[in-house]
Amino acid sequence: MQFGISVPNFDVCSDPRTAMELAHIAEDSGWDGFFLWDHVLWTWPHIMPASDPYMLLAAMAAVTSRIKLGTMITPVPRRRPWNLARQMTTLDHLTGGRAILGVGIGGDWFGDYSKFGEPSPDDQKAHGEMLDEGLQVITGLWTGEPFSYEGQHYHIKEAQFLPRPVQQPRIPVWVAGIWPNRKPFRRAAQWDGVFPIVADQDGQITAEQARDVLAYTLQFRESTGHFDLVVGGKSSGTDRDKDRESAAAMADVGATWWMESLWMPIVLENVRATLKQGPPRG
Repeated sequence: MQFGISVPNFDVCSDPRTAMELAHIAEDSGWDGFFLWDHVLWTWPHIMPASDPYMLLAAMAAVTSRIKLGTMITPVPRRRPWNLARQMTTLDHLTGGRAILGVGIGGDWFGDYSKFGEPSPDDQKAHGEMLDEGLQVITGLWTGEPFSYEGQHYHIKEAQFLPRPVQQPRIPVWVAGIWPNRKPFRRAAQWDGVFPIVADQDGQITAEQARDVLAYTLQFRESTGHFDLVVGGKSSGTDRDKDRESAAAMADVGATWWMESLWMPIVLENVRATLKQGPPRG
């Protein structure tokens, strides 16, 4: 199992130089991936500074050589998919093939949709359609071949994007969803990984739930290629044996990534300490 760290890029962690420092520490301390949140606004418990995740990831790529870099997660319905396709291709080249695209529909807790006149966040069906169509557009453009698309939400006329991403057949796409909702996990089966969230457990998932997620998702998977089960984890910071046991339990039910999730409010020294401690690897 691989180990990633998910950090909210707000407040003290919104500074690009801080993000570069943290990425460097993470790589030196044995983490396998570093992932950022993707919000336009963060207003809890008050309005906070925020930075664009893709600009930060580019800066972090410049000071790392091994760890994977990506978002957890980018809400595709509030992005132009062709712009996102370009950003991810650029990041993939900058990292030498270390980019991962985490996607979902996101939410409107802080007005990321509604404050900017985006389609109603209450229309989950429309946002799901935009996510599905957006992924078709993104991966179609990643082929480097002339690409056209006629959907309900997006229309592409003979567009060709070069260069292609470094990673082939594509940059890995992980799909997030709130368990036990079923639709996001049928969607995830079409792609390269799934990141289940349990809303009433602070986003954390049990090993039993992770096993059920994987079993359900794989029912709908047609590809025989590699598929990641990414589980949110929370190390104690004090009992390393217990932390390793928790990670091992997730690996036993099929998890391929442990995502150490840090939540707001962020204390920079605590983030540094978590990173320097390294992942709960057995």
